[in-house]
Amino acid sequence: MRLICLPHAGGSAMVYARWRRGLPSWIEVLPLELPGRGARMDEPLQTDAAVLADQLASELIGAPLAQPYALFGHSLGGLLAFELAHRLLARGAPRPQMLLVSGTEAPAVRDGSRWREPLGDDALRDELLRLNGTPPEAFESMEIMRSALPILRADFLMCGNYVYQRRQPLPCPLHVFGGDLDETRAEALEAWRAETSGAFGRDTLPGDHFFIHSRQADLLNLLAALLARAARPELAVARAGP
Repeated sequence: MRLICLPHAGGSAMVYARWRRGLPSWIEVLPLELPGRGARMDEPLQTDAAVLADQLASELIGAPLAQPYALFGHSLGGLLAFELAHRLLARGAPRPQMLLVSGTEAPAVRDGSRWREPLGDDALRDELLRLNGTPPEAFESMEIMRSALPILRADFLMCGNYVYQRRQPLPCPLHVFGGDLDETRAEALEAWRAETSGAFGRDTLPGDHFFIHSRQADLLNLLAALLARAARPELAVARAGP
């Protein structure tokens, strides 16, 4: 199973670097790098989720989808994973074994109005403080802030510019994760149910918006179990029998 992972706002593929050690060897972690960061630093930043999902889908068609795969994304990454799934299917790609989204409202009910205009540096720092996912020392480094703030500004604009398009529900299981202290409402997580014609599930973990870091081991255990059932559904049926 190949697990294709998309980062949160301001993040890069490095967000998922440790997952390779925390998941079983039969799960191949494939973090996607977004333009404007990491190995793609020289590419222009994108502020349109639909355009970015189209670009990523074009890049993935072929070898990366030659084996069973699942999609995972946290926060903005969850929204991108959802759009990517639709665009891969529209291109005739095999359906994902599962869509896994984390820490993000269902696209039909999200409200990104506060991010529709570019945020200034101070407002971006306030958002980082509110989300509690940035090490304190990062705020003290002008070099880190100088490189991080333009990426964050573009990513928040992507959230603010997002327009939900109603389509046929995805033909794959969909599972949602949330933190019990996150500001993302439980009903907004539950609303993801409408985006799949397959099985739906939801797990709540202790923690705030970045529970994927503070509860990483718990999350990876849940992911491994879900992907095992997706890969071998007959085993899940057998275990559910008498």
